[in-house]
Amino acid sequence: MSANKVKYGLKNVHYAVATETGGTLTYATPVPVPGGVSITLEPKGEKAEFYADDGLYFSVESNQGYEGSLEMALMPDAFRIAVLGDRLDQNEGLFEDVNARPKQIALLFEFNGDVNATRHVLYYVHVRRPALTSTTTAAAVEVGTETLNLIASPAPGTGFVKAKLEAGKTGYSDFFTDVYTFVPPTP
Repeated sequence: MSANKVKYGLKNVHYAVATETGGTLTYATPVPVPGGVSITLEPKGEKAEFYADDGLYFSVESNQGYEGSLEMALMPDAFRIAVLGDRLDQNEGLFEDVNARPKQIALLFEFNGDVNATRHVLYYVHVRRPALTSTTTAAAVEVGTETLNLIASPAPGTGFVKAKLEAGKTGYSDFFTDVYTFVPPTP
């Protein structure tokens, strides 16, 4: 199978609520979130350098995951309830609860490529509630979006931050049914 030369697009955004028990993560069934616009993730971690003999003698970087944002057309109420802890009243009014604690999630999504689509999963993601913004309608309608700030950290128990899988590989067809996890290579 040929490797991609380029990637483009964002689609098939899903989330799966993570539960940690005794240092092991389990995930609920992934739930689709329609309207993915963009995702931006910057590496998070520190670089340490040690100089000796008039030069760089030792260098190491820590991998603390990623920090970034996910822009969506509109964040569904079901996501706000399941992940951010918002609450519905009997009249289906949605309330943001100051005492709610967002849940950790796995974040799954897909990029297109010139040869193969590639599916990605971030295993231990903390999201912050989106800003509330809108503008008046002028001569033309300008569609607004919502942006979630997120931190993807190493998963407890495994230390894995993310994984990706290309079309045609084992596990690809079930990628959005169950959160894809590490399968040790056979010796």
